[in-house]
Amino acid sequence: MKNENFYAGAEGCCRDHTKINPVPQQRIIEKMNEYMSRRDYTGAERHLLYWLAEAELGRDLRGELVIRNELIGHYRKTADQEKALENIDAALALLEQPEFEDTLIIGTTCINAATACNAFGYHNRALRLFERARAVYEASPLTDPQQLAGLYNNMGLTYASLNSYTEAETLYRAALDRLQPVPDSNLEQAITYLNMADLVNTEKGSVDGEGEIQKLLDRALELLDKDPDRRDGYYAFVCEKCAPSFSYYGYFAAANMLNRRAQEIYTQQQVYIHGLN
Repeated sequence: MKNENFYAGAEGCCRDHTKINPVPQQRIIEKMNEYMSRRDYTGAERHLLYWLAEAELGRDLRGELVIRNELIGHYRKTADQEKALENIDAALALLEQPEFEDTLIIGTTCINAATACNAFGYHNRALRLFERARAVYEASPLTDPQQLAGLYNNMGLTYASLNSYTEAETLYRAALDRLQPVPDSNLEQAITYLNMADLVNTEKGSVDGEGEIQKLLDRALELLDKDPDRRDGYYAFVCEKCAPSFSYYGYFAAANMLNRRAQEIYTQQQVYIHGLN
């Protein structure tokens, strides 16, 4: 990669150590999405680590934070606990820099870190991070309802992991309250209803909670099926994420349908990307 602050001459090489050389964040994310559409985790990691080095070299703290957040999510998906925690610590350290004070990126980073902590069983640490994110999101007029609902959903999962069922249900209902007035929030609402079904199953059991669970699953499936012609990567991701829940509760036809839709989208994306190369 060409660096405009670097030049070689007869007297040697020099670099401006004060100027910030920002990395192309949008292009990095787009390329990352391309790798993930192919499920090329090795390529995704290589891509992110290359740009992390460039951000560090260019003293681009904002770019580094974006990439650290991507790495946290990547290592959560690939179940690499050590590297996920390493990037969580690095990202949280970056938040202490003055330029991130009073910005929504604090909340976003804490949610991302907390979600990874929860996945690896660090539920109490996750809850502390979610509380920090909540303080930021609820205080900012720039927080959109889907961001806040996402926080409540993830925070509810953590409370459920700690057997705090009342707190979890309160957060799930708060998420629905934020989402229902929002157009195009069907997928996020469906995820919330599935979380509520899991909560009922954990708290009451599959027998005592059967009727309630069925109603929640039916509502989630109705929402997922409201956009059957949608064919973007996010819809595929949600279908793939929700399918195991339906399968677990015996909704095998629904699970197969969602997996089929996701696979069709991934295949179409791969064909499209291949045609561009």
